[in-house]
Amino acid sequence: MHGSGPSSVISNDDDSASPLHHVSNGSNTPSSSEMGPDAVIIGMTKIPVIENPQYFRSSHSLKSDTFVQHIKRHNIVLKRELGEGAFGKVFLAECYNLSPEQEKILVAVKTLKEASENARKDFHREAELLTNLQHEHIVTFYGVCVESDPLIMVFEYMKHGDLNKFLRAHGPDSVLMSEGLTSRPVELTQSQMLHIAQQIAAGMVYLASQHFVHRDLATRNCLVGENLLVKIGDFGMSRDVYSTDYYRVGVGGHTMLPIRWMPPESIMYRKFTTESDVWSLGVVLWEIFTYGKQPWYQLSNNEVRCPQTHIP
Repeated sequence: MHGSGPSSVISNDDDSASPLHHVSNGSNTPSSSEMGPDAVIIGMTKIPVIENPQYFRSSHSLKSDTFVQHIKRHNIVLKRELGEGAFGKVFLAECYNLSPEQEKILVAVKTLKEASENARKDFHREAELLTNLQHEHIVTFYGVCVESDPLIMVFEYMKHGDLNKFLRAHGPDSVLMSEGLTSRPVELTQSQMLHIAQQIAAGMVYLASQHFVHRDLATRNCLVGENLLVKIGDFGMSRDVYSTDYYRVGVGGHTMLPIRWMPPESIMYRKFTTESDVWSLGVVLWEIFTYGKQPWYQLSNNEVRCPQTHIP
């Protein structure tokens, strides 16, 4: 099932349609003949850009027996909108008959706005990949609903939302985020922050063991549930909610790269590996122990991208 050796990914023009990608092994930098019209100069290197960095898989094929659970639309009752990304909207919903122990459970529902043939293929491919990811610190994917448009993915609902907002709300600056609340949330202790870090590290060890390269690990892309349970998961909304964390490149600035979390080889050559995920994890540790501060907050995105040009 898995390829041998460390995971290594170079992104190409044709992987812009889906937030989740299945690719072959290899780490060759694309030649100039492979560059599309959206190629951009970063440093001295011309590279292709993509729309939505997210998981990559570096093995040759999926499990041939992958079974994606199909959920009936009448079993999904939308409650309220949680957010919106380039792909479509995310809702809080109740889902019936999903668990034999409970009549209904709260879930997060991700809708697909675009119904083109390519978008549908990417939707089904992403569902197969997510079905194969099963770990206590990866957000649970329950299945899909494809009876009619919009196509729907159903995920576990994490009560306390994204980790970055949670850290800020439980840090020394929480009074600025209290929004009129009479009592401030209790500040996180060092042992609690270490517990958060250990959970994210465990999830990333699992992804690496499955030859997945995340490419956008950050506290904004982790979710918090009951009893300080933390899981890695991204519904694609962070590029809208946390737009200042991304550097816009390409024609019209539609491509957004999380350069503050990217190592030099990923910025310069678009090389993404398990090792580049380790770099991002190091940045995440810094985020956790600073209660959600933005990395290099004193620098602009251009200064982060080309630090050598700003050294006195």
